[in-house]
Amino acid sequence: MDSTIFQALFNGLAVGSIIALAAVGLTLTMGILRLSNFAHGDFLTVGAYLTWWINHFGLNIWLSMAIALLGTILIMLAGEQLLWKPLRKQKASSTSLIIVSIGLALFLRNGILFIWGGSNQNYDLPLVEALDFGGLKIAYYRLIVIIVTILAIVGLHLVLQKTKMGKGMRAVADNIDLARVSGINVEQIVLFTWVLTAILTATGGGLYGLITAVRPNMGWFLILPIFASVILGGIGNIYGAIAGGLIIGVAQELSVFIVGSEYKLGVALLIMIVILLVRPQGIFGK
Repeated sequence: MDSTIFQALFNGLAVGSIIALAAVGLTLTMGILRLSNFAHGDFLTVGAYLTWWINHFGLNIWLSMAIALLGTILIMLAGEQLLWKPLRKQKASSTSLIIVSIGLALFLRNGILFIWGGSNQNYDLPLVEALDFGGLKIAYYRLIVIIVTILAIVGLHLVLQKTKMGKGMRAVADNIDLARVSGINVEQIVLFTWVLTAILTATGGGLYGLITAVRPNMGWFLILPIFASVILGGIGNIYGAIAGGLIIGVAQELSVFIVGSEYKLGVALLIMIVILLVRPQGIFGK
């Protein structure tokens, strides 16, 4: 394989890993809470900015990322109490929920601009030489992104398959009314879903800052690939979202050789449209 193509493939896996983490968080909210959250990308940005801000106090990047996770969890839970829970009680339509989520996205983005400004920021990280594998240069932090993503996915799998809360989440996703009459505490499942979503999304944002500049619109430009990944894998399908994120990431990077880097988002949109036309339930089903 040509080294340039291999490099693009590896870069695509790194970016796809971040998209996959965010896509899993989004598919959880869509599958369990029935919420198409267009603010999801901006929560990713919040995670990246909190990581950058804490890191510049001299804390280790991983400790900074852990504290940023807690901050993002608190913000998401505040959104649940102030916005989503009251709207669910009022039985708001899906259209109303989408409009509110777009408003929340604008609120978060402008809040970031107000607090930290619009300039690009970078983590305070030591310079590390690219790793040499048989003449191929592999960026160290991109490799770290892939490794951390694998660990996060394994942890997610264990939570969903081995814990009582994970089984409850799957039950609520299948049939919320049946889960409620079966004695499952649905409100507790909702809160846990937001916590898990915040952890995955903020981790994705923190990792994204390792391979690119932290900027206010970084999550907004990822929201289309994230939705495309969810639709590609099947709405509510956790493992489908992971596969969809990796496919979208690799496809975007490889498309540079055909259409140029400025059309990366167009590739994600094209894949999403084709899937909706040919197999709207996604490759792996809902």
